[in-house]
Amino acid sequence: MILHVDMDAFYASVEERENPTLKNRPLIVGGTRTGRGVVAAANYAAREFGIHSAMPARRAFQLCPSLISIRPRMEIYSSVSREIQQIMFRFTPEVEPLSLDEAFLDVRGCTHLFGPPIEIARKLKETILSETELVASVGVAPNKFLAKIASDLDKPDGLVFVDSSSVREFLDPLPVGRIWGVGRSTQSVLSQHGVATIGDLRNLSRPALTSIFGSYGDRFYQLARGIDERRVIPDRQAQSISHERTFVEDMSDVELIECWALELTDQVSRRLRRNKLRGKTVSLKIRFSDFQTLIRSHTVDRPTDCTQTIWKITQDLIRQATKGQPRPVRLIGVGVGHLARPQKVQQTLFEDEPTDVRSEVLDDVRDRIQDRFGTQSLGRASGLLHNISDRRSQPGGE
Repeated sequence: MILHVDMDAFYASVEERENPTLKNRPLIVGGTRTGRGVVAAANYAAREFGIHSAMPARRAFQLCPSLISIRPRMEIYSSVSREIQQIMFRFTPEVEPLSLDEAFLDVRGCTHLFGPPIEIARKLKETILSETELVASVGVAPNKFLAKIASDLDKPDGLVFVDSSSVREFLDPLPVGRIWGVGRSTQSVLSQHGVATIGDLRNLSRPALTSIFGSYGDRFYQLARGIDERRVIPDRQAQSISHERTFVEDMSDVELIECWALELTDQVSRRLRRNKLRGKTVSLKIRFSDFQTLIRSHTVDRPTDCTQTIWKITQDLIRQATKGQPRPVRLIGVGVGHLARPQKVQQTLFEDEPTDVRSEVLDDVRDRIQDRFGTQSLGRASGLLHNISDRRSQPGGE
Protein backbone atom coordinates (compact mmCIF):
# COMPACT_ATOMS: atom_id res chain seq x y z
CA MET A 1 0.00 0.00 0.00
CA ILE A 2 1.00 3.60 -0.64
CA LEU A 3 0.70 6.51 1.77
CA HIS A 4 0.37 10.10 0.60
CA VAL A 5 1.28 12.50 3.40
CA ASP A 6 0.15 16.10 2.94
CA MET A 7 0.85 18.68 5.63
CA ASP A 8 -2.19 20.85 6.32
CA ALA A 9 -1.71 24.52 5.29
CA PHE A 10 1.99 23.91 5.82
CA TYR A 11 3.60 27.36 5.51
CA ALA A 12 0.78 29.04 7.42
CA SER A 13 0.76 26.31 10.08
CA VAL A 14 4.48 26.75 10.66
CA GLU A 15 3.93 30.50 11.13
CA GLU A 16 1.10 29.82 13.59
CA ARG A 17 3.37 27.46 15.51
CA GLU A 18 6.10 30.10 15.68
CA ASN A 19 3.61 32.79 16.75
CA PRO A 20 0.54 31.30 18.52
CA THR A 21 -1.24 34.68 18.51
CA LEU A 22 -1.86 34.11 14.78
CA LYS A 23 -4.00 31.00 15.34
CA ASN A 24 -7.64 31.23 14.24
CA ARG A 25 -6.98 34.55 12.52
CA PRO A 26 -7.14 34.82 8.69
CA LEU A 27 -3.54 34.48 7.55
CA ILE A 28 -1.70 34.21 4.26
CA VAL A 29 1.96 33.64 3.51
CA GLY A 30 3.13 35.62 0.50
CA GLY A 31 1.70 38.74 -1.07
CA THR A 32 1.36 42.18 0.52
CA ARG A 33 -1.39 44.45 1.75
CA THR A 34 -0.64 46.79 -1.14
CA GLY A 35 -1.86 44.03 -3.44
CA ARG A 36 1.47 42.93 -4.89
CA GLY A 37 2.55 39.31 -5.10
CA VAL A 38 0.71 36.05 -4.83
CA VAL A 39 -0.57 33.88 -1.97
CA ALA A 40 1.83 31.01 -1.26
CA ALA A 41 -0.37 29.51 1.48
CA ALA A 42 -3.53 30.31 3.39
CA ASN A 43 -4.61 28.98 6.77
CA TYR A 44 -8.06 27.51 7.24
CA ALA A 45 -9.45 30.70 8.76
CA ALA A 46 -8.52 32.52 5.54
CA ARG A 47 -9.92 29.73 3.37
CA GLU A 48 -13.35 30.37 4.85
CA PHE A 49 -13.29 33.64 2.88
CA GLY A 50 -12.50 31.79 -0.37
CA ILE A 51 -8.78 32.54 -0.25
CA HIS A 52 -6.41 29.91 -1.60
CA SER A 53 -2.81 29.46 -2.70
CA ALA A 54 -1.71 30.97 -6.01
CA MET A 55 -4.40 33.68 -5.70
CA PRO A 56 -3.21 37.24 -6.40
CA ALA A 57 -2.81 39.03 -3.08
CA ARG A 58 -4.98 41.89 -4.32
CA ARG A 59 -7.94 39.52 -4.61
CA ALA A 60 -7.23 37.96 -1.20
CA PHE A 61 -7.42 41.33 0.58
CA GLN A 62 -10.61 42.17 -1.28
CA LEU A 63 -12.18 39.00 0.11
CA CYS A 64 -10.88 39.63 3.64
CA PRO A 65 -9.73 43.17 4.50
CA SER A 66 -8.59 42.05 7.98
CA LEU A 67 -6.25 39.47 6.47
CA ILE A 68 -2.76 39.10 7.99
CA SER A 69 0.09 38.72 5.48
CA ILE A 70 3.52 37.29 6.25
CA ARG A 71 6.50 37.25 3.93
CA PRO A 72 7.54 33.65 3.12
CA ARG A 73 10.45 32.30 5.14
CA MET A 74 11.43 29.39 2.96
CA GLU A 75 14.42 28.31 5.00
CA ILE A 76 12.28 27.77 8.08
CA TYR A 77 9.82 25.74 6.02
CA SER A 78 12.70 23.77 4.47
CA SER A 79 14.14 23.02 7.89
CA VAL A 80 10.80 21.79 9.23
CA SER A 81 10.27 19.76 6.06
CA ARG A 82 13.56 17.95 6.67
CA GLU A 83 12.43 17.11 10.21
CA ILE A 84 9.20 15.64 8.87
CA GLN A 85 11.00 13.61 6.20
CA GLN A 86 13.32 12.17 8.84
CA ILE A 87 10.24 10.99 10.73
CA MET A 88 8.96 9.34 7.53
CA PHE A 89 12.27 7.50 7.10
CA ARG A 90 11.79 5.87 10.50
CA PHE A 91 8.84 3.99 9.04
CA THR A 92 10.16 3.16 5.56
CA PRO A 93 13.18 3.93 3.37
CA GLU A 94 10.84 4.20 0.38
CA VAL A 95 10.02 7.92 0.59
CA GLU A 96 9.46 10.07 -2.50
CA PRO A 97 9.18 13.79 -1.63
CA LEU A 98 6.94 15.80 -3.94
CA SER A 99 7.48 19.18 -2.32
CA LEU A 100 8.28 20.61 1.08
CA ASP A 101 4.88 19.60 2.42
CA GLU A 102 3.99 16.30 0.79
CA ALA A 103 5.47 12.90 -0.02
CA PHE A 104 4.60 9.36 -1.05
CA LEU A 105 5.64 6.41 1.11
CA ASP A 106 5.64 2.74 0.09
CA VAL A 107 5.00 0.79 3.30
CA ARG A 108 4.48 -2.69 1.87
CA GLY A 109 7.78 -3.93 3.28
CA CYS A 110 7.26 -2.47 6.76
CA THR A 111 4.03 -4.02 7.98
CA HIS A 112 5.86 -6.70 9.99
CA LEU A 113 7.48 -3.91 12.03
CA PHE A 114 4.70 -1.36 12.38
CA GLY A 115 1.46 -3.18 11.65
CA PRO A 116 -1.04 -2.75 8.81
CA PRO A 117 -0.82 0.32 6.55
CA ILE A 118 -3.68 2.17 8.25
CA GLU A 119 -1.91 1.74 11.60
CA ILE A 120 1.36 2.98 10.09
CA ALA A 121 -0.47 6.07 8.83
CA ARG A 122 -1.97 6.68 12.26
CA LYS A 123 1.39 6.32 14.03
CA LEU A 124 3.04 8.59 11.47
CA LYS A 125 0.46 11.32 12.01
CA GLU A 126 0.82 11.06 15.77
CA THR A 127 4.62 11.23 15.60
CA ILE A 128 4.63 14.26 13.32
CA LEU A 129 2.19 16.05 15.61
CA SER A 130 4.05 15.24 18.82
CA GLU A 131 7.49 16.20 17.47
CA THR A 132 6.67 19.19 15.26
CA GLU A 133 3.27 20.40 16.55
CA LEU A 134 2.01 20.23 12.96
CA VAL A 135 -0.92 18.32 11.52
CA ALA A 136 -0.73 15.98 8.53
CA SER A 137 -3.49 14.44 6.46
CA VAL A 138 -2.76 10.97 5.08
CA GLY A 139 -4.32 8.90 2.34
CA VAL A 140 -3.74 5.14 2.27
CA ALA A 141 -4.47 3.30 -0.97
CA PRO A 142 -3.18 0.72 -3.47
CA ASN A 143 -1.49 3.36 -5.68
CA LYS A 144 -0.29 6.94 -5.84
CA PHE A 145 -3.33 8.38 -7.60
CA LEU A 146 -5.80 6.98 -5.11
CA ALA A 147 -3.63 7.84 -2.10
CA LYS A 148 -3.30 11.47 -3.19
CA ILE A 149 -7.05 11.85 -3.65
CA ALA A 150 -7.67 10.18 -0.28
CA SER A 151 -5.32 12.51 1.60
CA ASP A 152 -7.31 15.53 0.43
CA LEU A 153 -10.83 14.29 1.21
CA ASP A 154 -11.02 14.85 4.95
CA LYS A 155 -8.73 17.82 5.59
CA PRO A 156 -7.58 19.04 7.99
CA ASP A 157 -6.24 16.17 10.11
CA GLY A 158 -7.62 13.56 7.71
CA LEU A 159 -6.96 9.84 7.51
CA VAL A 160 -8.69 8.06 4.63
CA PHE A 161 -8.20 4.40 3.68
CA VAL A 162 -9.08 2.99 0.26
CA ASP A 163 -9.21 -0.78 0.03
CA SER A 164 -8.39 -2.43 -3.30
CA SER A 165 -11.85 -3.98 -3.35
CA SER A 166 -13.67 -0.64 -3.03
CA VAL A 167 -11.90 1.52 -5.61
CA ARG A 168 -14.95 1.97 -7.83
CA GLU A 169 -17.17 2.72 -4.86
CA PHE A 170 -14.62 5.28 -3.66
CA LEU A 171 -14.11 7.05 -7.00
CA ASP A 172 -17.49 7.10 -8.70
CA PRO A 173 -19.24 9.78 -6.59
CA LEU A 174 -16.28 12.18 -6.59
CA PRO A 175 -16.29 15.32 -8.78
CA VAL A 176 -14.27 14.80 -11.93
CA GLY A 177 -12.08 17.72 -10.88
CA ARG A 178 -10.43 15.41 -8.34
CA ILE A 179 -8.49 13.78 -11.18
CA TRP A 180 -5.01 15.12 -11.83
CA GLY A 181 -5.01 17.42 -14.82
CA VAL A 182 -8.74 18.12 -14.81
CA GLY A 183 -8.97 21.85 -14.15
CA ARG A 184 -11.81 24.23 -14.73
CA SER A 185 -11.38 24.46 -18.49
CA THR A 186 -11.25 20.65 -18.80
CA GLN A 187 -14.28 20.31 -16.55
CA SER A 188 -16.12 22.71 -18.84
CA VAL A 189 -15.35 20.50 -21.85
CA LEU A 190 -16.36 17.36 -19.97
CA SER A 191 -19.63 18.93 -18.81
CA GLN A 192 -20.59 19.35 -22.46
CA HIS A 193 -20.44 15.55 -22.66
CA GLY A 194 -22.52 15.04 -19.54
CA VAL A 195 -19.56 14.34 -17.25
CA ALA A 196 -19.69 15.72 -13.71
CA THR A 197 -18.32 12.86 -11.61
CA ILE A 198 -15.54 10.33 -11.99
CA GLY A 199 -18.26 7.71 -12.43
CA ASP A 200 -19.58 9.67 -15.42
CA LEU A 201 -16.08 9.82 -16.86
CA ARG A 202 -15.66 6.06 -16.50
CA ASN A 203 -18.72 5.59 -18.68
CA LEU A 204 -16.98 7.29 -21.62
CA SER A 205 -15.11 4.94 -23.92
CA ARG A 206 -11.39 5.18 -24.55
CA PRO A 207 -11.90 6.25 -28.20
CA ALA A 208 -14.32 8.97 -27.09
CA LEU A 209 -11.82 10.36 -24.58
CA THR A 210 -8.87 10.27 -26.96
CA SER A 211 -10.94 12.02 -29.63
CA ILE A 212 -11.54 14.86 -27.15
CA PHE A 213 -8.19 15.06 -25.36
CA GLY A 214 -5.70 13.22 -27.54
CA SER A 215 -3.09 11.26 -25.61
CA TYR A 216 -4.40 12.63 -22.30
CA GLY A 217 -7.69 10.89 -23.00
CA ASP A 218 -6.04 7.51 -22.43
CA ARG A 219 -4.66 8.77 -19.11
CA PHE A 220 -8.12 9.90 -18.03
CA TYR A 221 -9.52 6.52 -19.04
CA GLN A 222 -7.03 4.78 -16.73
CA LEU A 223 -7.44 7.12 -13.78
CA ALA A 224 -11.24 6.96 -13.90
CA ARG A 225 -10.78 3.25 -13.16
CA GLY A 226 -8.25 3.86 -10.40
CA ILE A 227 -5.34 2.50 -12.47
CA ASP A 228 -1.93 3.99 -11.76
CA GLU A 229 1.20 1.90 -12.34
CA ARG A 230 3.74 4.42 -11.07
CA ARG A 231 5.89 3.29 -8.19
CA VAL A 232 7.38 5.24 -5.32
CA ILE A 233 10.87 6.34 -6.34
CA PRO A 234 13.16 7.56 -3.53
CA ASP A 235 15.65 10.29 -4.39
CA ARG A 236 18.54 7.82 -4.29
CA GLN A 237 17.00 5.90 -7.22
CA ALA A 238 15.65 8.81 -9.19
CA GLN A 239 16.83 9.58 -12.70
CA SER A 240 15.54 13.10 -12.21
CA ILE A 241 14.28 15.30 -9.40
CA SER A 242 11.39 17.66 -10.01
CA HIS A 243 8.63 19.66 -8.37
CA GLU A 244 5.50 21.09 -9.93
CA ARG A 245 2.59 23.27 -8.91
CA THR A 246 -0.98 23.20 -10.22
CA PHE A 247 -2.79 26.50 -9.75
CA VAL A 248 -6.36 26.59 -8.46
CA GLU A 249 -7.01 29.40 -10.93
CA ASP A 250 -5.23 29.83 -14.25
CA MET A 251 -2.40 32.36 -14.00
CA SER A 252 -1.46 34.80 -16.76
CA ASP A 253 1.01 37.09 -14.98
CA VAL A 254 4.50 36.04 -16.09
CA GLU A 255 6.03 37.64 -12.99
CA LEU A 256 3.87 35.50 -10.70
CA ILE A 257 4.64 32.41 -12.76
CA GLU A 258 8.34 33.15 -12.29
CA CYS A 259 7.75 33.55 -8.54
CA TRP A 260 6.46 30.00 -8.33
CA ALA A 261 9.17 28.70 -10.64
CA LEU A 262 11.79 30.24 -8.36
CA GLU A 263 10.33 28.43 -5.35
CA LEU A 264 10.27 25.13 -7.28
CA THR A 265 13.87 25.70 -8.40
CA ASP A 266 14.96 26.25 -4.82
CA GLN A 267 13.25 23.04 -3.68
CA VAL A 268 14.80 20.99 -6.50
CA SER A 269 18.32 22.31 -5.95
CA ARG A 270 18.11 21.77 -2.20
CA ARG A 271 17.06 18.15 -2.76
CA LEU A 272 19.95 17.65 -5.15
CA ARG A 273 22.46 18.89 -2.60
CA ARG A 274 20.85 17.02 0.27
CA ASN A 275 21.15 13.77 -1.66
CA LYS A 276 24.64 14.58 -3.00
CA LEU A 277 23.44 14.58 -6.60
CA ARG A 278 24.07 16.82 -9.59
CA GLY A 279 22.36 16.96 -12.95
CA LYS A 280 23.10 18.13 -16.47
CA THR A 281 19.61 18.73 -17.88
CA VAL A 282 17.23 21.40 -16.54
CA SER A 283 13.61 20.94 -17.63
CA LEU A 284 10.58 23.20 -17.54
CA LYS A 285 7.01 21.95 -17.81
CA ILE A 286 4.16 24.37 -18.50
CA ARG A 287 0.53 23.34 -18.97
CA PHE A 288 -1.75 26.03 -20.36
CA SER A 289 -5.46 26.43 -19.72
CA ASP A 290 -6.29 24.83 -23.08
CA PHE A 291 -4.43 21.71 -21.88
CA GLN A 292 -1.51 22.18 -24.22
CA THR A 293 1.62 21.12 -22.39
CA LEU A 294 5.08 22.36 -23.28
CA ILE A 295 8.25 20.72 -22.02
CA ARG A 296 11.47 22.56 -22.62
CA SER A 297 14.95 21.56 -21.50
CA HIS A 298 18.53 22.73 -21.61
CA THR A 299 21.64 20.62 -21.03
CA VAL A 300 24.80 22.08 -19.53
CA ASP A 301 28.35 20.82 -19.99
CA ARG A 302 28.98 20.09 -16.33
CA PRO A 303 26.54 18.50 -13.85
CA THR A 304 25.33 21.08 -11.33
CA ASP A 305 23.36 21.42 -8.11
CA CYS A 306 23.76 25.19 -8.05
CA THR A 307 20.53 27.09 -7.36
CA GLN A 308 21.55 30.17 -9.33
CA THR A 309 22.64 28.16 -12.38
CA ILE A 310 19.41 26.15 -12.42
CA TRP A 311 17.32 29.28 -11.91
CA LYS A 312 18.95 31.22 -14.76
CA ILE A 313 18.21 28.34 -17.13
CA THR A 314 14.66 27.95 -15.83
CA GLN A 315 13.97 31.65 -16.22
CA ASP A 316 15.21 31.57 -19.82
CA LEU A 317 13.03 28.54 -20.55
CA ILE A 318 9.97 30.28 -19.10
CA ARG A 319 10.49 33.32 -21.26
CA GLN A 320 11.00 31.16 -24.34
CA ALA A 321 7.85 29.18 -23.60
CA THR A 322 5.60 32.14 -22.78
CA LYS A 323 7.22 34.64 -25.17
CA GLY A 324 6.08 37.34 -22.78
CA GLN A 325 2.44 36.73 -23.67
CA PRO A 326 -0.26 36.58 -20.95
CA ARG A 327 -1.46 33.12 -21.90
CA PRO A 328 -3.23 31.42 -18.96
CA VAL A 329 -1.11 28.78 -17.23
CA ARG A 330 -2.55 26.10 -14.94
CA LEU A 331 0.59 24.08 -14.08
CA ILE A 332 4.31 24.71 -13.92
CA GLY A 333 7.10 22.29 -13.07
CA VAL A 334 10.89 22.44 -12.73
CA GLY A 335 13.18 19.42 -12.87
CA VAL A 336 16.82 18.39 -13.18
CA GLY A 337 17.79 15.14 -14.93
CA HIS A 338 20.79 13.09 -16.01
CA LEU A 339 21.78 12.79 -12.36
CA ALA A 340 25.14 11.63 -11.08
CA ARG A 341 27.19 11.71 -7.91
CA PRO A 342 29.69 14.59 -7.83
CA GLN A 343 33.16 13.62 -9.03
CA LYS A 344 36.42 15.45 -9.28
CA VAL A 345 36.42 17.62 -12.37
CA GLN A 346 39.07 19.54 -14.26
CA GLN A 347 38.98 23.16 -13.09
CA THR A 348 38.91 25.99 -15.61
CA LEU A 349 42.21 27.71 -16.46
CA PHE A 350 40.93 31.20 -17.07
CA GLU A 351 38.78 33.41 -14.85
CA ASP A 352 36.55 34.45 -17.73
CA GLU A 353 35.51 30.88 -18.53
CA PRO A 354 31.91 30.04 -17.56
CA THR A 355 31.81 28.58 -14.06
CA ASP A 356 29.38 28.34 -11.21
CA VAL A 357 32.02 27.47 -8.62
CA ARG A 358 31.45 30.66 -6.64
CA SER A 359 27.70 30.10 -6.57
CA GLU A 360 28.26 26.50 -5.46
CA VAL A 361 30.38 27.74 -2.57
CA LEU A 362 27.65 30.21 -1.60
CA ASP A 363 25.06 27.41 -1.74
CA ASP A 364 27.21 25.24 0.50
CA VAL A 365 27.75 27.99 3.06
CA ARG A 366 24.09 28.93 2.95
CA ASP A 367 22.93 25.34 3.44
CA ARG A 368 25.25 24.73 6.38
CA ILE A 369 24.35 27.96 8.18
CA GLN A 370 20.63 27.40 7.68
CA ASP A 371 20.82 23.73 8.64
CA ARG A 372 22.44 24.76 11.91
CA PHE A 373 20.50 27.90 12.78
CA GLY A 374 17.22 27.34 10.91
CA THR A 375 15.53 30.75 10.61
CA GLN A 376 16.54 33.61 8.37
CA SER A 377 20.19 33.51 9.40
CA LEU A 378 21.31 33.85 5.78
CA GLY A 379 19.46 34.24 2.51
CA ARG A 380 19.66 35.54 -1.04
CA ALA A 381 17.70 38.41 -2.51
CA SER A 382 16.17 36.08 -5.10
CA GLY A 383 14.84 33.99 -2.23
CA LEU A 384 12.32 36.66 -1.24
CA LEU A 385 9.63 34.70 -3.02
CA HIS A 386 6.25 35.88 -4.22
CA ASN A 387 7.31 39.53 -3.96
CA ILE A 388 9.00 40.15 -7.30
CA SER A 389 6.49 42.92 -7.93
CA ASP A 390 7.64 44.65 -4.74
CA ARG A 391 11.28 44.52 -5.76
CA ARG A 392 10.57 45.74 -9.26
CA SER A 393 8.70 48.77 -7.91
CA GLN A 394 11.71 49.85 -5.85
CA PRO A 395 14.87 51.60 -7.09
CA GLY A 396 17.44 49.06 -8.13
CA GLY A 397 14.87 46.27 -8.48
CA GLU A 398 14.95 43.84 -11.37
